[in-house]
Parts: sequence; C-alpha cells; structure tokens
Amino acid sequence: MGSGKRSLTTAAMVLACACAVLSAPGVAYASPTPAPTRTPTPTPTTSPAGKDLEAIRKKLDALYHDAAVATDAYNAAEEQAKQQSAEIVDLARVIVQGQDKLDELKDRAGAAARAQYRGGGLPPEMRLWLSDNPQQYLDGAGRVLQGEHATKGLLAEMTRTQQDLQQYAKDASAQWQKLEANRQAKATAQKEIKKQIAAAEKLESQLQKKEKERLAKLEEEAAYTAQTAWLSSGVLAEISGKASEQGKKAVKFATGQIGKPYEWGAEGPGSYDCSGLTSQAWAAAGHGIPRTSQEQWKQLPHVDVKDMRPGDLIIYFDDASHVAMYIGDGAIVHAPRPGRTVTIAGAGSMPILGVVRPDA
Repeated sequence: MGSGKRSLTTAAMVLACACAVLSAPGVAYASPTPAPTRTPTPTPTTSPAGKDLEAIRKKLDALYHDAAVATDAYNAAEEQAKQQSAEIVDLARVIVQGQDKLDELKDRAGAAARAQYRGGGLPPEMRLWLSDNPQQYLDGAGRVLQGEHATKGLLAEMTRTQQDLQQYAKDASAQWQKLEANRQAKATAQKEIKKQIAAAEKLESQLQKKEKERLAKLEEEAAYTAQTAWLSSGVLAEISGKASEQGKKAVKFATGQIGKPYEWGAEGPGSYDCSGLTSQAWAAAGHGIPRTSQEQWKQLPHVDVKDMRPGDLIIYFDDASHVAMYIGDGAIVHAPRPGRTVTIAGAGSMPILGVVRPDA
C-alpha cells in the first residue's frame, strides 16, 4: 500500500499505545497484536452496593444489540420508502404523459367525426359513388381505405393508452400501499430503538461514578480478551492483502470520521451509525453499496478472513447486525453504538460472521 499502508500502521501503533490511558467507555482501542507480557488486572465485578457489573455489562450489550437490530430494520424501511416514493413520482409523470396522449387521440377522433358530419352524414363510399369523375372515385377510394386504417389504428391506440393508464394507476396504488407499510415499519423500528436505548441509559444511570469506571474497564478487558484470542489463532499472519485504490479512499474517508458521534439512522456528515459509516465511506470512494449491514452481508461478495484487505467490511454477530471496516494490522474503524463515537478497535473484539468486499 506504500505510504498509505505505513501511515495506517503508524496510526494503529499509536492508538494501541494509547489504549492504556483511554478510559471513556467504548473508546478504548483493543490492540491489534497480542501483548504476551500483559496480564489484565483482576477487576471486582460486584460493587459495594451489590450490583453485578459483569451481568450489567452483558445486559447493556444485549440492549444495544437489540437497538442495532431495530436500527437495521429502520434503515431498510427508510431505503425502501425512498425507492417507492421515487417510483410513485415516475408513475405520476408517466400517467400525466399518458393522459396528454389520450387527450390528443380523443381530439383527433373528434376531428374525424366532425369531418364526417360536415360531409352530410353519408358514408364516404356513397359520396364517391355519386361522383361524375371516375378518376376522382378511384383516388378517393384509396383515401377511404387509408382513412379506415387510420381510424382503426387511432381507436386501437386509444384503447391501449387507456389500458396503460389503468395499469399505471394500479401500480401507483400498490406502491402507495407499500410506502405506507414501510412507513409503519419505520415507526415500529423507531419505537423499538428508543425503547432499547432508554432501557440501557436507565440501567447506566443507576450506577455510581466508580461503578461506571469499573464497567468501562470490564468492557475494555472483554474486548481485549476477544481480540487476543482471535490473534492467538495466528490469523493475522495469514492476512496480507493490499488495499485497492478504491479501498484506500474508503479507509481514508472512514478514518477521517473518527471522533464523530454514533447516531442511529445517520449517514453523516456529523454523525453515523455503523452501516451509515461504511456505506458513505464506499460512496466517497466512488462505489455505492447497500445501506444496511444485513444487506451488505447479503449482496456483497464474500471473502475469507485470511484473504481480507483494508477497505473490506467485517460483518459481526449471527444476525449481521453490526459492520466495521478493516483498515489493516488487525484493526477496524467503526461506529460502535449510542453514546459512543467513531473509533478504532480490534477486528476480533466482536464475534465475526464474515467478510465482504465491495469492489471485488
């Protein structure tokens, strides 16, 4: 990766060194390489008030995980609603054009009827038969046939246009129904998000300052333990892929958002949720990808963990409810959860479902 690779490696090393002094929850960086000499200091899991902080940590993880699942549902409904709104606008435009066409056809049919009326109401064949000029009759007979074909074509086109308008109206009605369903899905997901976040905030608000500090330490140690176990498998020795040019741009964008707050449903520029960050990073690299972590997992090409390279997306948890961007040296950049900011962490600090590559 050249200078880009070296800068990322340097950044990861600096952040790893800073791990020990970061105390804010969720901001601590889980070192991308194992530290054999480090033995985590045992931390009491029970506060003087009798609270089981480890149980609280797991409960908070569960609440924020459920909020993440609801956020993905909200984002999916939002994307579908946008698509349906655009389709309704397109259908409305087609209906207007079709109605204009139908009006024109009706005007032409009316003109033909008025011409026949002005001719005295006699059929064209009768008027030509009464003519004293045979050549005029023959010429007129040809025009009569042309007129009959034109009239039949006009009526057929009017029928097709009316049928098209009816179908467009049905399609528009169906899209409206889908739009309304997705609006309801968004509202339901929004309520669920707020419910889970409120429950987590209430649980955290019941802790004393020292208990919050211990809880933050527990979260840091849990992430460190998971990252160390992942690295101990030797996986990092197998990962040697170099970022593509688009991958470098995506990494640069994502790391440029470090410190910005997490906000569910947000796609920047001031805040992000997990898939909002990854989708916008790849959009900035000139390659659009699905909006949600679940759709990123479903639609993007999968690669083995050992083959991943900077810019690839790591999907976490069995339900694909979280996504982060791999930046090299065993590290990721991601938007963790409500109350946290975009940060760097260890790639193995959460259960990995798999890896996808936007620009495969």
